[in-house]
Amino acid sequence: MSIDLGIPTTARGTDGVPALGEDDARQTKRDFTSDQEVRWCPGCGDYAILAAVQGFLPELGLRRENIVFVSGIGCSSRFPYYLDTYGMHSIHGRAPAIATGLATSREDLSVWVVTGDGDALSIGGNHLIHALRRNVNMTILLFNNKIYGLTKGQYSPTSDPGTVTKSSPMGSLDAPFNPVSLALGAEATFVARTMDSDRKHLTSVLKAAAQHRGTSLVEIYQNCPIFNDGAFELIKDRDQQQARLVHLVDGEPVTAGDAEARQVLVRGESGGVEFVPEGEISAKGWADRVVVHDPAAPDPSQAFAISRLDSTAMTHVPMGIFRDVERPTYDDQVRAQVSSAVEVAGGPADDAALTELLHGHDTWSVLVDPSVTEAEDGGPEES
Repeated sequence: MSIDLGIPTTARGTDGVPALGEDDARQTKRDFTSDQEVRWCPGCGDYAILAAVQGFLPELGLRRENIVFVSGIGCSSRFPYYLDTYGMHSIHGRAPAIATGLATSREDLSVWVVTGDGDALSIGGNHLIHALRRNVNMTILLFNNKIYGLTKGQYSPTSDPGTVTKSSPMGSLDAPFNPVSLALGAEATFVARTMDSDRKHLTSVLKAAAQHRGTSLVEIYQNCPIFNDGAFELIKDRDQQQARLVHLVDGEPVTAGDAEARQVLVRGESGGVEFVPEGEISAKGWADRVVVHDPAAPDPSQAFAISRLDSTAMTHVPMGIFRDVERPTYDDQVRAQVSSAVEVAGGPADDAALTELLHGHDTWSVLVDPSVTEAEDGGPEES
């Protein structure tokens, strides 16, 4: 279902989204910054994410009128107001569903979803996993601060056990979701994790997600200084980072720690994975058991095992692109079905054909039996 916008085909991106022409002025961050006052709490990680998105959007080379951001409800969902693109502040948890309809009906749009851990993983859980399994052509940015911020600090589906909040005064008893594991289990074709304070890594992951055709899910660790300050302090502290962060690099062994205390991920005898000191690899003859990161592997099992290294203790926290594979997208296939049906029917229906369809034999009426709707006293029954 291609939309003819009168733009030459040479000015279209490879995925059908109109791109800037050679003679068009180059865009800058200012072009993607709206005139709205940014209203988040001082110190909120959302500021850094917004700046990163505004900064790299010009590099996509797409026309601003063909980029749309759909959000749900929450602090992160203010995002569309601050970008000078099209946008929609939708309803709680339903942003992926609305974005699915938009991406399916408008091939000419680059569709983005901005959501939070509460919005996406609680009321919006079903909408998220079905968008992922369908592989709709959209990019989902999931801001995870492990708390409900907009509604003033209740525990969320990613809060650590024991978290004391207004809705869990004696500590949360829930087992938290691991969003990356959830996405991999739903067979998402692109899954990544990054952090608000690492601008370079954040930007590189966002670029890769934007270039992926299909559903891209990027979990972004984001600090809430008001209701859950320091949730990611262990991996933001410079003295702790090197030992705890596991940077995933395509084609390289999965490692953690500095050169003197480096650990290497290996496959254990029970089938799982575990970190061992680098010096033990050759001593034990485990070279063939070293886990080499392969985000393009068709089977997501290894990526899932890596995602399970994460824990509330943050001993090892994988960062980067877990999975990046190709699979036909839902919206492309729907448009192909529609085109095929139109072709079989002999072309688009005209007004007369549509009127005949609406008044054809496939319509039906509901007839009301008066004896059922009247009260015993003979008057109409109240409802």
